[in-house]
This record gives sequence, C-alpha cells and structure tokens, in this order.
Amino acid sequence: MNTRRTFFKQAGLGLIAVGPLSTLATSANKDKIALRKTVDVAANMVTLNVRDFGATGNGQTKDTAAIQETIDRSNVLGGGEVFFPAGNYLTGAIALRSNVTLHLDQGAVIQGSPALRDYVITQVRWEGKWIQGYSGLIYAIGAQHIGIKGPGKIIGDQHLGGRPSTDNPLRRPALIEPIDCTDILFDGFSTEYNLMWSIHLTYCEHVVIKNLNIRSTGGNGDGIDVDSCKHVLIDGCDIATGDDCISLKSGRGMEGYKLLRTTEDVHITNCTFADSIFACIGIGSETSGGIRNVIIDNCKFTQAKTFALYIKSRVGRGAFIENITANNLEVSGMAGGFLRFNLSGSGLQDQVPVPGDEGIPTTKNFKFTNIIVTDVPELIDGTGVHPNKPLDGLVLSNITGTCAKGISLVNIKNADIKLINVTGYTGKLLNIYNVTGKGLQQAAQLPAPKTAEVVPAGAAYQLH
Repeated sequence: MNTRRTFFKQAGLGLIAVGPLSTLATSANKDKIALRKTVDVAANMVTLNVRDFGATGNGQTKDTAAIQETIDRSNVLGGGEVFFPAGNYLTGAIALRSNVTLHLDQGAVIQGSPALRDYVITQVRWEGKWIQGYSGLIYAIGAQHIGIKGPGKIIGDQHLGGRPSTDNPLRRPALIEPIDCTDILFDGFSTEYNLMWSIHLTYCEHVVIKNLNIRSTGGNGDGIDVDSCKHVLIDGCDIATGDDCISLKSGRGMEGYKLLRTTEDVHITNCTFADSIFACIGIGSETSGGIRNVIIDNCKFTQAKTFALYIKSRVGRGAFIENITANNLEVSGMAGGFLRFNLSGSGLQDQVPVPGDEGIPTTKNFKFTNIIVTDVPELIDGTGVHPNKPLDGLVLSNITGTCAKGISLVNIKNADIKLINVTGYTGKLLNIYNVTGKGLQQAAQLPAPKTAEVVPAGAAYQLH
C-alpha cells in the first residue's frame, strides 16, 4: 500500500511548497562552488556599514531597524557586505537577504533581544514537524548566496531558550536559521546560547560552515542541526554544547515521510566536540525523510553524556539511513561509549507513524575505520536493529585503545570486522545475535533481544 498517497487522501493535506531541487553532485565539488560564489558576492559588490544607517552598537539601544535597513539596502543594490565595526548591537530578529554577507569585525557582537515580541512568528521545524514558532535571531527564507563571517560574536539571550509549553506553544528562537536557502557560508565567528539550537539549517543546499566556535548549554542546546539539507560541509569547528554538537535529521512520522526531504552529502571534518547532555554527533532520531552519504573524518571527541556517535531511529519512522562513514577519529571522555545505533526504538512515537514493515527504517553501509578510543565504558552498542530489516553492511576496522566493554551486535548481515586491538575490557570482545559476515569466529552469542512491535495499519493516531 502506498502510505504516502493514502496519507494525502485521508488528511486532505497538500505538499508544503518548496523550491526546486538542484542536480545532484559530489559534496566536495559543490562545497567548493558554494564557497566561491559567496566570497565573490562579498568581494565584488558594495560594503555598507551599519553605523552609517543609525546603528549605535551601545548594547542598550535596539539596533534592529538600522541593521535591517542596511541589509535591505545592500540587497537592492545587488548585494555585498554588511559591516559591523566593534560594538554591542542589541537587536531583535533580522532577515538576511540574497547576495548579502554579514561581516562581524573583531569586538563586534550581535546580541539578541530578551523580548520574544522582537522575533518573527512563522512556520519552523521542531522535532521533525512544521509548527508555528519564533524565527531565528538571524534568519533567512528562500535566500541565495548568503553568509556570515567573523571574527566577531553572535550571542542569544540566555532566557529565551527552552521547549514549547502550554502557556507558550510557539517554538523558541534558534540563533541562526536559514530556511530553503542555497549557497551559504558561515566562517570564523563565535556563538553563545542557552537551551536552544545555535545553527538550524532547514531545506538548505550547498552550505559551508567552517572555523566556528560554538558554545551552548542546557537541554536542546544543539550546536548545528542539519535538517533535510543537501551538500553540507562542516570544517574546522570547535563545538561544546548542552545537547548534540551536531544533529542530522530529516522529519518525523508520516509528515516527514510524505515530504521525503532527505539529508544527504554531509561532510564533517577537522572538528573538536564536547557534549554535556547527549551525544557529540547524533544521526536521527528524526529520519522519516531519509539520511544518506555522511562522512565524518579527522575529528576529536572529548566529552559526551552518552556516545560520541549515536545513530538512532525507530519503528514508525520509515525511510532509510545509509552510507555512513567515519574515519580517523580520536575518542575520550565518554560516559557511554564510542558508538551506538538504536534503529528501532529511539525517540517518541509520532502522532501519525508510518505503519507496517514500511515503517521500519532501512539501514545499510555503515563503516567505521581508524578509530582511537581512550577509556570508553563501551566500545560499540549495536543491539537496536529490527530483525525484519537487518542492517546490511557494517565495517569495523583498525580500532585501537582502551575500553571497559567490547562490541555487541544484533540483526546484521554482511558484517566485516577486523583489526580490533583494544585492551581493558571484561568478558568477550565481540558479542552477537543473528549476525553474518567476516571476522565473527571468536564471537560469543547473545540471547535473543526483545523486538519492537511494528505499527499496525489503521492505528488511531491523530495529527497535531
């Protein structure tokens, strides 16, 4: 049964309008194109100073109107650079326009207003669903060739974060939030925020994020959320957060499944991560639009409440997670371990889940090579895979260091496990149930795990 078509008919909903998809290409090539376009726009067109349009930078007067006028003026003149000299620019939400790059000089701070009324109410993504909420402090909708560069800072008000509540059901402001934008460059600035996402990309393509210093605290304090985006490079960033340092996601339940806006071609490289509540890099659990072609390499993981890498989904999400590659990582300071994949029971069930076996995520081609771990409590927990759709293709190779517990794998085919040279663990290094492939000769057998129930067709779930 075509559940996407059935959902449209039963719910009477049309597709959310989105821009056209560009032709697929390799992430490395397209990232270079995105970077070149953004830099050329800033270099070849006008530079406008926000002070010339009335911004005070005194930290007390709201400079929202002056900053927005400068951005809008730059846009109508064909684009260029909006320059912030040293100062503290108190502002409400400002919209970034096409062909405009914000340049924050040394000592320049964009400081978010503490008043929610100073933020635009619009449709935003929250936990994989489109809802009403407050825009980001710096936001853009449908813009092209946009950027922010340092070395200055962007600081959100520390009292605006948190989750929607009964008293205020609107989603709280992110710090920086482009929606449906293409050719984005964020380079060389710092951020500070609390209890909410620092950078939230939604439906964006050809994005370069490099040399950022991101600091956030508290629940939902993600560093960078890549939400149904394509061709994203995150390079040379130092991220310490309350929640995931980086989270990759693509929608939740039937809404995300019918839209099928995949997160794909993401390269995370040369970064340092520290997390105090969950994982350094989380893939999911909002995966109903699919996630594929993710490369994580040459990174250091220095602290996490759970695992350095956490790949997660659940029955009822549907879609797929495939082609996940991690190489040349250093991992220490973990409270949980190096890697966990829980693909059948992570996160809350959606109000309208994907029923039947179609709702079980399809997963394949996970590869983890050249990993150095230091005193991790558990090396790998790979027990959360549904037997109806085993993980197809798992490579673990050249993993060294120290751990208290080894590797546990369930419901996997075409595994290839070799060169696991760790010490300090108790029990068997490799423990398996329903796993086939290479390198399993010395494995101990695990007992049969509990299986997550498939969502029945016609279940009485309701939309928000």
